[in-house]
Amino acid sequence: MSVQADTTSNSNAQDTGPSKLSAFGSAFVAQGFTMFPVLLLLIIVGAFVAPAFLTSRNLINILEQVSVLGLTTIGLTFVVLIGRLDLSLEGVVGFAPMLAAVMLVPAAAGGYGVELPGWMALFVALGAAGLIGLFNGFMVVKVGLNPFISTLGLLVLLRGGVLIISNGRSIYSPGEALTYLGSAKILGLPVAVIVFVVVATIVGLVFQFHRYGRALYAVGGNEEAARAAGINVDRVIWSAFFFAALLSGLAGVLLTGRLDSAVTTQGQGIIFSAFAAAVIGGVSLGGGKGTIIGVVSGVLLIGVINNLLTLAQVPSFYVQASTGAVIIIAAVLTTVASQRSSGVKTRT
Repeated sequence: MSVQADTTSNSNAQDTGPSKLSAFGSAFVAQGFTMFPVLLLLIIVGAFVAPAFLTSRNLINILEQVSVLGLTTIGLTFVVLIGRLDLSLEGVVGFAPMLAAVMLVPAAAGGYGVELPGWMALFVALGAAGLIGLFNGFMVVKVGLNPFISTLGLLVLLRGGVLIISNGRSIYSPGEALTYLGSAKILGLPVAVIVFVVVATIVGLVFQFHRYGRALYAVGGNEEAARAAGINVDRVIWSAFFFAALLSGLAGVLLTGRLDSAVTTQGQGIIFSAFAAAVIGGVSLGGGKGTIIGVVSGVLLIGVINNLLTLAQVPSFYVQASTGAVIIIAAVLTTVASQRSSGVKTRT
């Protein structure tokens, strides 16, 4: 009898060990920490490859550079969580601040001569971005267009719109009201970094604890079940496109501040980096899965890799190609980690 009891006790202990490890692995992946070990490894490698990498100046520079991509990726996450895509965010990054710039500067500097008060700059940029987001929501919810097609068309339209409203030329030094967020520093820390951290924190808390965040996951996971549960699916979809565009417009303002100009090519290619960061961070393109912690890790990973390659004086075309390689590797690692922790196949 005692032998049988000891055997049962040992069996329970063996079961408890792996089950705890499996639970830890599942939580580690679910909360979006999958890429942090990779990020830590890159930081260690960077310390040996480039002595300047771990300097405070360089680390702050990385954070400042990824702030624009970070805001755009967080905005994209709103839409991806509900199982949709928004390619027009790249156009918003360029169009919103350009519209504000031409409304602020005098005609001699390339503006319309309206010369709005400086304090209205941010309202014009974010207002334009918000309206674009509402238009996207209208086309998807009310007209019933495929979001990929409708936002692709709007992206092309916004790219042309930037050239039209600016007469094909960049607007330099549009004023402190439009450039402050992207250029100013507080106690040595760029305001752009502070904005990114604050936005990421607020959105992360909303996603995890607020009913709106739960609604986003519910719509992305199973739209019909969400409707049956009493969630206003149309409103959630509409709002997701709105917040995505709004954050992309804010990203454009930060970029304008960093460049001290609204350039006609502003934001080109950022949507691909945003998708890369989202996928790297474990956001499922099928909807219903992803965390802000994961998104931030993906953004930082891209920023660290680009910075390391730049410090190592690797040609720029290799830096661009590295993003595609990182997407594939990260997707594989995320899928394998999810399968190992949960024992089921996942779709990224």
